[in-house]
Amino acid sequence: MNWLILSQAVVTLLVVLTVWLVLRVRYDGPPLRRSVAVVVLGDIGRSPRIMYHAQSFAQNDFETYIIGYKGSRVVPVLLTLPRIRFFYLPEPPSFISKLPRKLFLFLAPLKVSFQLITILYALFYGLRQPPQFILVQNPPSIPTLALVWLVGKLRGSKIIIDWHNLGYSILALKLGQNNILVRFSKFFEKTFGRSAYAHLFVTHAMRDYLMKEWDLQGFKIVLHDRPPSHFRSCLPSEVHDLFLRILDTLNPPVEDFFPSYTFPISTPFTTLTNSPSPSTPESIYPSSPLHILRPDRPALAVSSTSWTDDEDFSILLTGLLHYEQQARERAQTGKNPLPRLLVIVTGKGPLRDFYMEKMLDLEEKEPWEYVRCRSVWLEPEDYPLLLGAADLGISLHTSSSGLDLPMKIVDMFGCDLPVIAYDFKCLNELVIEGKNGLVFHNSDELATHLISTLASFSKAPRLASLRSFFTSNKSEWDWCCWSENWDHVLRPIVTREIGFE
Repeated sequence: MNWLILSQAVVTLLVVLTVWLVLRVRYDGPPLRRSVAVVVLGDIGRSPRIMYHAQSFAQNDFETYIIGYKGSRVVPVLLTLPRIRFFYLPEPPSFISKLPRKLFLFLAPLKVSFQLITILYALFYGLRQPPQFILVQNPPSIPTLALVWLVGKLRGSKIIIDWHNLGYSILALKLGQNNILVRFSKFFEKTFGRSAYAHLFVTHAMRDYLMKEWDLQGFKIVLHDRPPSHFRSCLPSEVHDLFLRILDTLNPPVEDFFPSYTFPISTPFTTLTNSPSPSTPESIYPSSPLHILRPDRPALAVSSTSWTDDEDFSILLTGLLHYEQQARERAQTGKNPLPRLLVIVTGKGPLRDFYMEKMLDLEEKEPWEYVRCRSVWLEPEDYPLLLGAADLGISLHTSSSGLDLPMKIVDMFGCDLPVIAYDFKCLNELVIEGKNGLVFHNSDELATHLISTLASFSKAPRLASLRSFFTSNKSEWDWCCWSENWDHVLRPIVTREIGFE
């Protein structure tokens, strides 16, 4: 890993210098007005903020080019916007990553060189005319910050850096703050990230830190994450249709955990009734069957994770173990009973199999009666529906820098879903303790919050209090959907030199 990072940085610097010398006299004409290249060195479909940026630019009449790797499905709206073009980067040869470790390290510079060449080709030759703006996601910092810096210098494009986090802080999780590679990574990130047309930050804390430590040059704008407008609480009919589709994807199956149901009339969470809705006026026509939430349904909690080192999933495992123990005790006494709890974890990542195997071992050892936890990967259109169907969200995000906020909580709030979140430095920019969520510092506190929130479900009073915040107290916080936030914060900056508002 250390050799790969060092080789990546060295090759990047050599390529930047070579391209600068070869192309420094090249002139492509002025940048194309109202155009932007949105760059991410990763799977476009797993980069929601990048996709939202592209959508906003396109809807504001920018010719928009999305550059990144093809993988997961992108949000469907991007495929319908006529001003959006995808430029997929070819993947490095797969045989390199399959080689024995010694050979892999020897050939790693070839993989890095391949990445650099494909990105430079996309930015220099894939886009025949320079875009007016290049928006790049950071991290990763190496090599993308240096490459877009170079393109900006040679082609006249204005660079916008979207600071999601600090790349060197993620590396420090594995190597330590004082490691020479971490120090070099920090130098690289500061050198090529210091000057840009605009810097976007996900928190005020990140903006303030980088302004002070790195003396950033250019516009400095806090653009908090916000969900798209289609993120909302689900109707019972939508919950019903969702579980008709996804219930079979829960693996291993959890049929014996659920109350009895009969597809397609009922699911573990919903059923049909012939009773008219209280809000439906009297009609001369027979009433149609209505979907309702079952009073005997299990509670549904959702967590989203990238399954990486900056989220300690063992906290959730231990917290659920404590919940299981407490649920059994209360079942014997009959006082403040706890419901069965299904936890669905979405996302992909390197530690997924490790932690899910540990979870299944815990479930089978006792065996558990009140808790099940399953991991699923959802299509983009089903993810907001799952959040809108859930009773509670759980966030384990801790932040390598302590300066970013988890988009998963933003998505949950968009669906009026209260969250129990691991506390860290700037979480209070998003979670208002006791109003739209609760915070914890260890597995005991997580279990305590789960128990107090879900007691007497499905009429749990504390859960009802948290959920009511989203319908009655939104004036207490600055909240809107992504497009409204983007148009208010970033649109004036990118249109100021074009002459249209």
